[in-house]
Amino acid sequence: MAKLILPGRNDAIVPAGELTFNFLLALPGRASSPHTQRAYFRWVDQYLCDVAGLRPTTGDARIYRMQALPVAALQASLNAPQFRAWLGMLARSEHGRQGIGQARAAIITLANLLSEAGLLDDYSSVSLTNVRAPRAEEGQRPGRWLSPEQIRLLIAAARQIATSENQALRNHVALTILCTLALRREELAAAQWGDLSAQNDRIVLRVHGKGRKVAMIDVPRPVFGLIHRWRAAISREQPTPEKESPLLRRLGKGGRIGRRGLTPDGIWWIVSDAALMADLGHVAPHDLRRSVAGALQEAGTPIEKISRLLRHSNVAVTERYLSRLPQRNEGAVLMSDMLGLDDDDWELPG
Repeated sequence: MAKLILPGRNDAIVPAGELTFNFLLALPGRASSPHTQRAYFRWVDQYLCDVAGLRPTTGDARIYRMQALPVAALQASLNAPQFRAWLGMLARSEHGRQGIGQARAAIITLANLLSEAGLLDDYSSVSLTNVRAPRAEEGQRPGRWLSPEQIRLLIAAARQIATSENQALRNHVALTILCTLALRREELAAAQWGDLSAQNDRIVLRVHGKGRKVAMIDVPRPVFGLIHRWRAAISREQPTPEKESPLLRRLGKGGRIGRRGLTPDGIWWIVSDAALMADLGHVAPHDLRRSVAGALQEAGTPIEKISRLLRHSNVAVTERYLSRLPQRNEGAVLMSDMLGLDDDDWELPG
C-alpha cells in the first residue's frame, strides 16, 4: 500500500525522551473484547505505517509499540484529510465494509483517548469522528474456500516447512485443530492445557471466543492423539505442562520448546507459509474456518450442527455466513454440455 502525505519516519523504537502514549493501557475500557483490542492494535499499526511512515510490527513488537505510541507522529497524522484518504485506500484495496468500519472505529477510538489525555486537540478528534467510511462491499472479503483435498495438502505442507521434529509436530497440531474445530487464530493462541478435559467419555476443548463467550467443542480422537504426542514432546524437555500454560508454544533454536505461547501472528505465518509450500496461493487462518463450514454444508450436515461448531449466536447468523461462500451455479456448465464444447487443454486459475 502506498504511503500517504507525511515523509518517511522509520524508527521502530521511539527515541528516548520522546513523548509517548500507552494505548495498551487506555484501550480495555473502550473495546468490548480481547479480540477487538488486537484488531484495533493491527489497524493502528497499519495507519502509522501507511500515513506516518513507521515500519510495520507483529507479535511482541506490536505490543511494545502500543505501549509507547509516538505522540508527535500521531499529532501530525491524525487529521481528517489523511484519515479520509487512508480509508479510501482500504476500500480500493478491496477491504470489505466490516473491515473498513473496524479500521475507522480503531483510529477514532485512539483519537478520542488522546484527546481525553490532553495530547490531541478536540477539533482534530471531532473532525475524525465526522469522516464517514467510503462505500465498500457488504460483509467481509470473500477469502478462500478450500476443498478437503486442499486442506489435506495444507496440513502436510505445515509439516514440510518445519526445520525440526518439534516444529513439524507443533505445526501439525495447529493446522489440524484449525481445520477440524474451526477455531479462530486468536482462540487457538489463547487455548491452555487446562481447557482440555474428559466429559461423559468424550474429550472436549473449552474455547474462549468473541465477546467473552465460552463454548465446549468435542475433540476428535485422532486430533487428541496429535495433542497427546505434542504434550509428550514438551514433557521430554520440561515438566508436564501446567493447566494455565499455553497449549501451543514458541520454539527456540534447534526446535527447543519454550514456555511462551504461540501468538495469533505466529499462527498466521504458519498457515501462510504452508499455503505457499502447498502451492495454494494466499490462505489466511480464517479461510480454514470458512472451509470447514463449506465442507460440512456440502456434505449435507444440518445447519444447526454447523452453527454450534462455529459458535454463532443463532442459526440465522450461520445462514448469512454460509451465504457468503461461493454457491454452486451450474447452469452455464449444463449449457456447455448441451453445446458439446471441448474441455481439453484447460487449467484451473491459480
